[in-house]
Amino acid sequence: MGGGYVGVDVGGTKVLAVRVSATGVLEATATRPMPGVSAGPEAVEETVALAARDVYGATAPVALGVSAAGLVDAAGERFLFGAHLPWRDAPVRRAIADRTGLSVVLENDANCAAYAELASGAARGVRSALLITIGTGIGGAVVLDGRVIRGAHGLAGEFGHMQAVPDGLACECGLRGCWEQYCSGRALERVTRVALGRHLDGPEVTALALAGDQVALHSFASIGTWLGVGTAALVSAFDPELVVVGGGVSAVGDLLLGPARRALAGSLQGTAYRSVPDVVPALLGPEAGAIGAALLARDGRS
Repeated sequence: MGGGYVGVDVGGTKVLAVRVSATGVLEATATRPMPGVSAGPEAVEETVALAARDVYGATAPVALGVSAAGLVDAAGERFLFGAHLPWRDAPVRRAIADRTGLSVVLENDANCAAYAELASGAARGVRSALLITIGTGIGGAVVLDGRVIRGAHGLAGEFGHMQAVPDGLACECGLRGCWEQYCSGRALERVTRVALGRHLDGPEVTALALAGDQVALHSFASIGTWLGVGTAALVSAFDPELVVVGGGVSAVGDLLLGPARRALAGSLQGTAYRSVPDVVPALLGPEAGAIGAALLARDGRS
């Protein structure tokens, strides 16, 4: 089967491509490793093009959406900055369109994930929500009146780089004490490494936690507590109906979200007199960003 719409999610460690039908049905997926930042922008663009071709099917898709972890300008033309990607104020939409020969839509990864979850996931039918994606770092999106809000310059939702600890841990973005230094895949690996004295990657820590390993469970509890504390600040600011948590780190479910819910309730003022939003897992899994990018390619980036 060919045609349809392709979405490619460009993250810190991998590039994930999907193809969806005109009605939004997921038809194919493919993954390629992310080139190192030192490989340069063109290597990433080529990987995006190759990943897209991996899911073309018999014929080229109608259009391509690109979901990228970082700052995308309001026009959806330029990728301005990302702590884990090599592009710097680069005309990424045009560059990928030139490589693929397709009509291309460019959007921030968390905004794409929120668009997908609104269409057919955990936020379907919800008018006001926050989406928090926890992978290599933290991404975020704000949903108000049933729409993803980009902000005046297209940069809303960069929750991961809110300062959580003044003069705290150094972040790849150049600041210190960013929330994602305490609540992310890399934070999970660091907490576990300190406890065990050896390095384990995120999937290894997850496997240990699901098997009941106490060190891994403690690591997820630490990350989950930080998730709840940071979410409390966002709930105070936006008063959402619902908080949706996605990204690879969220795959453990309540091992992460249980501590997050407790920390949210303990960090939010007036909980005896107000509604505390539920914290729920994203339904579309790690493909949410790519699916959302494909749907934006189908619907047009408004």
